[in-house]
Amino acid sequence: MRLAASVIGVGLIALVGGASAQTLRIGLQEDPDTLDGAKNWSFVGRQIFATMCDKLVDIAPDQSFVPMIATEWSTAADGRSMVFKLRPGMKFHDGEPVDAAAVKYSLDRALTLPDSRRKTEISAISRVEAVDPETVRIELSLPFSPLLAQFADRAGIIIAPKAAEQLGDQFGAKPVCAGPYKFVERVIQDRIVLEKFADYWDKDRYSFERVTYLAIPDTGVRFANLQSGQLDLIERLLPTDLDALKKNPRLASTSITGIAYQGITFNIANGEMANGPFAKDKRVRAALDAALDRNILNEIVYAGQYAVGNQPQTPENYFYNKALPVPGRDVAKAKALLKEAGVVNPRFTMLVPNSNDNAQAAEIIQSAKEAGIEVKLQTVEFITMLQQAKDGKMDADFVGWSGRIDPDANIHTLLSCKAPGNDGHYCNPEMDRLLEAARATSDRAERKKFYDQIAQILVDEKPIIYLWHAKWFYGFTSKLDGFVPYPDGLIRVRGVRYKS
Repeated sequence: MRLAASVIGVGLIALVGGASAQTLRIGLQEDPDTLDGAKNWSFVGRQIFATMCDKLVDIAPDQSFVPMIATEWSTAADGRSMVFKLRPGMKFHDGEPVDAAAVKYSLDRALTLPDSRRKTEISAISRVEAVDPETVRIELSLPFSPLLAQFADRAGIIIAPKAAEQLGDQFGAKPVCAGPYKFVERVIQDRIVLEKFADYWDKDRYSFERVTYLAIPDTGVRFANLQSGQLDLIERLLPTDLDALKKNPRLASTSITGIAYQGITFNIANGEMANGPFAKDKRVRAALDAALDRNILNEIVYAGQYAVGNQPQTPENYFYNKALPVPGRDVAKAKALLKEAGVVNPRFTMLVPNSNDNAQAAEIIQSAKEAGIEVKLQTVEFITMLQQAKDGKMDADFVGWSGRIDPDANIHTLLSCKAPGNDGHYCNPEMDRLLEAARATSDRAERKKFYDQIAQILVDEKPIIYLWHAKWFYGFTSKLDGFVPYPDGLIRVRGVRYKS
């Protein structure tokens, strides 16, 4: 079946066009949702934004902050305001200036759009002021230590006000940003094409005239197209394919330890489907957790290359609570928990994205049957799955989070009571209090104390069962030079070129 699928995949991509030194062809695992940065909710959407939309700041491979639209920034002594100086002379793809008024427009829009996914990420902002064309002052309702980290992600994307006003709700279908490449076309479930922006401030570091992204959920097909020369670079190369890649002199690979996690997110209180035992009783969720073998999942699906985990942060992260180590499998404990809860043979349906590594991992999770737990699988196209989860049309979904360098965005965005990204509608007022307290201090040791308490709540209540933290693997043609991996998993094409 894999071979047949691979042949079909190569044929489809061949229709897009042959290899060209002017076009960089990148294979992605999914097709993104909207390309409106305020509304986007997919990791693969962030891949497109990394090439199309500059942010106020970005991160370096060492996770430090580096200038982008903003060249410098400062925080008031009381932590209740920040001032950003903007890069002079920048332009949007429509030729309009990237100035303080545009920054104010973009941030105000992210805070007020009814369906904005950025609201809780920057909710501490009380006022944005355009001091002069190149200076922005942001006032905060309280000290908010994660703000700069949020500006290194989609909350920091600055869009063209004129285009946004003209397009309204359709802005995501034809986005206008200020990045090195501008939007050309999108064919849903097929490709997204970007073209080099001639007026970009750093254009000399970008070698390709076009970047074409192709959505290929099947990892085998994606790898086959790299092998055949139909793709130049692929993300999320499976560790199990590394041996085959290394034997091919026309290919190369690189990797980096990431900040992402994969887990099972439960529908706790989102609509009529939140009525089963897994929604109602944390002991039933704990039974499932005890019935899972994270090490087996890692070994079989990812050749032991990933890091098993049980918290939003990796075990090596400063904010990981080491007093709550990753548990091993304990079927007897799982059965005891079910007996204590008075639940016999509980079952739930888990939505699973349509990539083959996810499918393989989900099938291994079904081994919870040995503890008396039935896990039914429903394979769904990734963006459809995200929408179903948002609408409460799930018992649980098998979904990952690409991770952020500040722990706030790995928890608050997904699990605080009123967060738009909280698909399962989990709500714990005490955890919300701790999250807000952690946001309000910049003292690292003090924040650690709050996140240790938060980890205790998450490990106890398990609204998400955290399973592992990914290592990002990339495969690419050996003719390609200059590609540098980043811990957030996003592909930056700055400096990438064909070898001379």
